[in-house]
Amino acid sequence: MVVGLCTVELFLADSRSLKDKRQVLQSLKDRLRGTFNISVAEVDGQDLWQKAVLAMACVANETSYVNSVFEQALNVIKRMPVVEIVHTQFEVL
Repeated sequence: MVVGLCTVELFLADSRSLKDKRQVLQSLKDRLRGTFNISVAEVDGQDLWQKAVLAMACVANETSYVNSVFEQALNVIKRMPVVEIVHTQFEVL
């Protein structure tokens, strides 16, 4: 069993309030959960309007599958025009 963890620091330039930020993040988290069957949570920056840190977790039989899922998930995030990826970190346990 392989457990993968990916943390992604995001910058939301167009966010003018916590409500704006929550709308964008909720849509993104729902899309990632539905498409890739992974766990997603905001783990840092909850009080900031334009910064968010998301953690994604995936459990599988092979490391290559976990890496593939995270790469595809990051591509979905990169295609969102209102979100910019600042930093990513991968861990395999």
